[in-house]
Amino acid sequence: MAAVRVEATKAGIGLGSAIAVAISWSLHKSILWAAIQGFFGWFYVLYYALTRPGGLAG
Repeated sequence: MAAVRVEATKAGIGLGSAIAVAISWSLHKSILWAAIQGFFGWFYVLYYALTRPGGLAG
């Protein structure tokens, strides 16, 4: 498990980026938007959580 984490980190893939790409793809179906929002990572995830009905509480 640790080896997978190290390899993912070396590749530049973070959890925030992965979540941002998944959210972006489900909303926009655009590789360009997914790449842009994946770059911003956790900032986009927090933005998404704060701008949806229910906010962070669900």
